[in-house]
Amino acid sequence: MRWTLVALALGAHLLLACATDSRSLQAGDTTTAAAEAKPAPKISNIIPSAGAAELYNGNGDVSATGDCAGDAKAACKDVNPGEGRLAACLTKRIRAQRQGNVVGRKVSGKCMNLLTDFKMDRSKKINKDVALSKACKDDAAKICKDYSDETSPGSVLGCLKDNKPKLQAGCSAEVFRTQQEVSEDYRLDYKLYTACKDDVSNLCTDAEQGEEMECLSEKRLQVSWECQNQMFRNEKESGDDIRLSTRLFNKCLTDQRKFCKDVEPGHMRVQECLEDNIEEADFSAECKTELENMIAKRVADFRLDTALREACESDLKDTCGTSLKEMDEDDKIKHTALNCLQQYREELKSDKCKAEIHRRLTRAARDIRFDEVLASACTEDRSRFCSDVQPGSARVIRCLQDNRNNLDQKCAAALFDHEVKMAEDIDFKFPMKRSCAWEISSFCKEIPHGHARIVRCLEDHLDNTDMSKECKDEVMKDMNRMAQDYRLNWRLNHACEADISKLCPNMCSTSPGVTCGGLVLQCLQDKQDNITSQACQDEVFYYELMEVTDFRNDVILAEACRNDVDMYCKDVEPGEGRVHQCLRYNRDKLSEQCRNEEMKLAALEYRDIRLRPKLNKLCSEEKAVYCKDVKPGKARVIKCLMENMAQPNFGEECKEELQKREDMMKSDYRYDFGVFSNCESDVETYCKEAKTKLRGNATVLKCLVDNFKDLAEQCQTEMSRAVRLALWDYKPGSALTTACDNDVESQCPRGARSRAGAVFTIGAVGRCLSKSLVEGKRLESKCRALVLVAAPKDARVYFDHPESTSALIQKIAQVQQAAGLESVLVDTDSSTVTVTGWVALACIISLIVVFVGGAVMLYKRLIGAEKPHTLHIKSGDA
Repeated sequence: MRWTLVALALGAHLLLACATDSRSLQAGDTTTAAAEAKPAPKISNIIPSAGAAELYNGNGDVSATGDCAGDAKAACKDVNPGEGRLAACLTKRIRAQRQGNVVGRKVSGKCMNLLTDFKMDRSKKINKDVALSKACKDDAAKICKDYSDETSPGSVLGCLKDNKPKLQAGCSAEVFRTQQEVSEDYRLDYKLYTACKDDVSNLCTDAEQGEEMECLSEKRLQVSWECQNQMFRNEKESGDDIRLSTRLFNKCLTDQRKFCKDVEPGHMRVQECLEDNIEEADFSAECKTELENMIAKRVADFRLDTALREACESDLKDTCGTSLKEMDEDDKIKHTALNCLQQYREELKSDKCKAEIHRRLTRAARDIRFDEVLASACTEDRSRFCSDVQPGSARVIRCLQDNRNNLDQKCAAALFDHEVKMAEDIDFKFPMKRSCAWEISSFCKEIPHGHARIVRCLEDHLDNTDMSKECKDEVMKDMNRMAQDYRLNWRLNHACEADISKLCPNMCSTSPGVTCGGLVLQCLQDKQDNITSQACQDEVFYYELMEVTDFRNDVILAEACRNDVDMYCKDVEPGEGRVHQCLRYNRDKLSEQCRNEEMKLAALEYRDIRLRPKLNKLCSEEKAVYCKDVKPGKARVIKCLMENMAQPNFGEECKEELQKREDMMKSDYRYDFGVFSNCESDVETYCKEAKTKLRGNATVLKCLVDNFKDLAEQCQTEMSRAVRLALWDYKPGSALTTACDNDVESQCPRGARSRAGAVFTIGAVGRCLSKSLVEGKRLESKCRALVLVAAPKDARVYFDHPESTSALIQKIAQVQQAAGLESVLVDTDSSTVTVTGWVALACIISLIVVFVGGAVMLYKRLIGAEKPHTLHIKSGDA
């Protein structure tokens, strides 16, 4: 029994042992089977050159179990996990809940962390991102085949970002998706995270997620060099799309919807649209500040200006002979190339490049921070004079202009160069464009921008009563500034470039920032008859109109008359020639320097009736009737009008203004264009001393009369005309004709006057004196000289060359001797001719005919009766 029990116990033990061994074997078999059933890691090698990569979770997606199981089921139940599809769905859900657009379950923090781990792993190698690698396979093979994520993680994606404009649409969209993720979390850019994680830990521990890079930007000077490089790379890659700039996007979202709702993001389109509307009244301040900060960064570093780089790459090579790479590596080359693009922008082939250069100049006109050269040169002066002035709206630039005379030479030179560049377009003259917005849209709406056309249009409408005072002040201020240096007058500078080089070379200082003053402009005026270009002649004439309108537009005169204006005309508002009129009214009180400059301008006005607005207006009908075919300039129209003053229907108002002009001509030779231009060398030869005594007393004209026989033929012709007109329009006491006052009083009847004390009827004195000369009446020597000067050349010979009689007698003697005549007709010793008989009778008859005919002809010539422009007597007062 005992043994039976023992045997049973042993059997049970063996059975138990066998069962245990059997379970162990089964477990071992199960483990081995499970190990054999586990799938091998899935390898992605879609882009072979990038290097093979193991897919996260075996399917290239975040796990649908574990921490994200509930979120995946709630938000993405219809999404088939794999190739990043579930990650994309959860990312979309997270963005919506951050914007407050999610109702119900929100993605948990643990799931967010798991999603971040997945994306960080995926960012190392492009083949881990199946959707991205599939979309960009062809572009990577074509553009980035020399890059590999095996040796440099993240390099293939970086190459694609650098070449985003060249990518196909599908690839570009996937690249943008990765950039958008990085804008939300810098850790998803492997290189950026690796270089900056320590800086973030040390400098930005309190920064919210997604704001780490903004924090580092504010502390850039403390950031490590490697992190700065990666931050710059990221800014460069993402700067063309507002959606990739979280801060700008958030601050400008309202303005984007208001002003740019139809503008497609990318290629800087939205940023440029916002920039175009930045000065609108309802543009938000926070967006404006952020946008200006972004622009300032791009201006400071050309590598960030993606719009300009894309638009102008080919023009840089073709027009300026450089490349983007060379500009990135050398600041000197960069500045030279940008100046080249600005200088030759009209010759650029790409319209997009032209538009970007125009935009760049418009920015520079609006904010000193956007003109890199000016901002750098004027840093100290800006601190000294404009420290309290806020940037934007050209406020700092205007402040520097107001302190121009106190600026450092370097800053003054940069400011002048800035103004020269900005002279070409109203878009570059920000204060004027803003002040004249209504006027531009009303008066100049059909006129294209550029070539200072809108600026000229505004200048032409200065007299329009509808122009606002604010606009008028800006236009006049701009005109005053243009007068400081011809290079600030874009139209004249470009129209007269060749003529200035030829006629007025080396008149400007070569020192940077030193203006020419009015030297070149005055030179062009003095030599305008030698100007070959019609466009230049037109621009010089327009400048002359500016001078006669506002004394400040003649900088040489304005400086010479500064004290005189303060003394005699301080209450006179500049414009419409009012200050000039005031100075001329006080002519005898002016300083010598001011008087000379004012009289020089007055002489210039007499060259062209259009420079005398009042005269031009009063004589408009007379011009149309008597001088319609006469070309303006060189005093031709005024001369024509004066020659027709005695016509029966000539207007009294026009005649009165012309006589005022004639009075000026009779007092100073510079007011008579013909004499001034044709007698210049004779004045220097015979009347140099008289020239120094110019005070409106006809000293030079009298001198030229005294030396008439020795003058050049052209000068004689003009002097004869001038004196003839002076005698024709005689007034007692006039400086030039005062020598004839006594003769007129004694020989010219009172009937020539309409009433006692009145002026002579036009032409009366001229006819009277010429008749006295023909009839052999005695005239005072100086008066006789004046009448002879006034006589036409062929008529003057009868009185001016008595030796001609002796010459005639000698000729008759020679004829008598050759004919063998015995009768003595000529006595050469006594210079007489002796005739008798019928010869004497014939001679007497012939002499009577010749004398009478000659007297009539001479009389007609002296009074101008045979000239094309005949002067007729008109009854009544002059």
